[in-house]
Amino acid sequence: DRLRRSGQDQMKKVFRCLPLVAVMALAGCVNLAPDYVRPEAPVAQAWPEGEAYQQSELRRGALAPWQEIVADQRLRRVIETGLENNRDLRAAALNVELARAQYGVQRSELFPTIAAAAQNAGQRTPATLSQTGSHVTSHQYTAQLAMSSYELDFFGRVRNLNEQALQAYLASDDARLSARNTLIAEIAMAWLQLGADVRQLELQRETLASQEKSFQLMTDSWKLGATSQLEYEQARTTVAAARAAIESYVRAVAQDKNALELLVGAPVADDLLPKGIELGAVVMPSLPEGLPSEVLLNRPDVRQAERNLIGANAYIGAARAAFFPSISLTGALGTSGTELSQLFGSGSGMWSFTPNVTIPIFTGGLNLANLRAAEASQQIAVANYEKAIQTAFTEVANALATEGTVESELKAREEYADAAVKAFKLSESRYEHGAAAYTEVLDMQRAAVAAEQLLISAQLARASSFVTLYKVLGGGALEEQPAEGDAK
Repeated sequence: DRLRRSGQDQMKKVFRCLPLVAVMALAGCVNLAPDYVRPEAPVAQAWPEGEAYQQSELRRGALAPWQEIVADQRLRRVIETGLENNRDLRAAALNVELARAQYGVQRSELFPTIAAAAQNAGQRTPATLSQTGSHVTSHQYTAQLAMSSYELDFFGRVRNLNEQALQAYLASDDARLSARNTLIAEIAMAWLQLGADVRQLELQRETLASQEKSFQLMTDSWKLGATSQLEYEQARTTVAAARAAIESYVRAVAQDKNALELLVGAPVADDLLPKGIELGAVVMPSLPEGLPSEVLLNRPDVRQAERNLIGANAYIGAARAAFFPSISLTGALGTSGTELSQLFGSGSGMWSFTPNVTIPIFTGGLNLANLRAAEASQQIAVANYEKAIQTAFTEVANALATEGTVESELKAREEYADAAVKAFKLSESRYEHGAAAYTEVLDMQRAAVAAEQLLISAQLARASSFVTLYKVLGGGALEEQPAEGDAK
């Protein structure tokens, strides 16, 4: 009895120490990862200035949700459908769930694994081996709580791997937001492009109707001998060219609609499609206040690059920890007996406690190679982060240059188209009064059609510029961000 009580006292002392050991392990003693410092943004401290930016009328203020930027109700409904059905966005969301689960797997290593186990070990000893001269059957029943090998994270290896997994999860969510931002912009651009091609098709049909009317008059005149065959054939070529242009834009409209439905991930009802160029479908976004390096952090791709950098930084700490001793614990507490009825009875208690220390002595250069690989990965992540900042700055600068010039270009195109149409009508009048050849009419007609086409392209550029600027500022990614505490 004295021996049994002594063993129980020792067991109690060991298990009293386990909470303290667990706290020390969870708190950690040393973090070998380098202190993270955000790299300096390798871009200018102000947005570009110059002739291309002088006429920009951008307002300063916080980015608004995309619903406030998209003014057309039809386009808004199309975008909402796309956010629900686009398969690329759906896959990006599932990648977030995958990363969340992988983070949970890694985080579980911060805690000990405890399992309940019950066992019945039976053995039959034959008479030839038995000391009693007859066969003997014995049983040993065991019930216990066992803690598998649990690493005490004195050097931060587990915590740094946990940090890397957390950053991978958050980076995957930034990738989803980037896909969302891109999808909103692509749907809006595809919808506007469809409207522009619908207007181009309408223009070609109007042109064909005018040319067929002129060609009929030319045919009647040619049959009467009042017009040469050369003028007749010239008129015929313009009609054929207009018919070919119509077929081209019929195809373009069908392909535009197919592309739009692919982005949306579902059929788009005809009443939601644009009837022509829609200049008021999207309103001008605001340019956030602050330095470019601060504004660009709204972009999810920049945040994703920084998440990857933080994760690579943490992995260096895990690689450094491999050079230091690894301490793990294994233990069990339970009851045992030769009869099932003896379990949990007096004197049936059992325990085991096995600390294990592993000290790396010779690894063939493995640990050093892993450290060098981790450091190289961190430098690659730095380069990728800086490139993401530079790319974002360039895209915003290009969008600002467009904003500073597209309005003036549109006004010039409107004047050019108005002048070309008037010149065409004057040439028709001159031809009808015998003051000009028909070739002059054809030239002016081609110029008028080309001017109208360029005007439609300028109108599309005007409407699309708002979408592009909103996208490069990261506006389409605005939504509630996952907190790091929620990820846990």
